[in-house]
Amino acid sequence: MNRETRRLLQRQGQLGADGTPTTRRAPSTGAARRAPERARPGIVQRVGTYLREVRSELSKVLWPRREEVVTYSAVVLTTLVFIALLIFGLNYVFARGVVYLFHR
Repeated sequence: MNRETRRLLQRQGQLGADGTPTTRRAPSTGAARRAPERARPGIVQRVGTYLREVRSELSKVLWPRREEVVTYSAVVLTTLVFIALLIFGLNYVFARGVVYLFHR
């Protein structure tokens, strides 16, 4: 047994600090450990709960100010125009190069 396995078993409580097996077993996973199923609420209750949770989460959001939105939008649009012009320019140069190579 390697060191990692021994540490894992000690954390799970299957091995003592000195490395001897303990009498405690790891919890089993399976049908015997499942909780009994509860009655599922109706669709109206589930939608209402969902909407309340959405509203609660949206109240925690730090919304940007107008100046921040304008600044970020300007950065995005500037970058978009720059990348579009770069791709256009490269496409134009390569197209002219291919025409030059094949129409000689």
